[in-house]
Amino acid sequence: MAAENRVREIRKEKEVNQTELAESLDVSRQTIFAIETQNYNPSIELALKISEFFGKPVEEIFELEK
Repeated sequence: MAAENRVREIRKEKEVNQTELAESLDVSRQTIFAIETQNYNPSIELALKISEFFGKPVEEIFELEK
């Protein structure tokens, strides 16, 4: 079972670019790109930071593929 996320979709809804999100989360833009392309699963800490940044529950952003 793989994890999926809606980071790109939500980021675009909020009109935030990858660089702005990366700077707010204290990670590289490449990390954001890797998360958005499903090539990297963030740590629990980073997933919680992303959730807080967007003001959405973690389970609304990240879910296990069915």
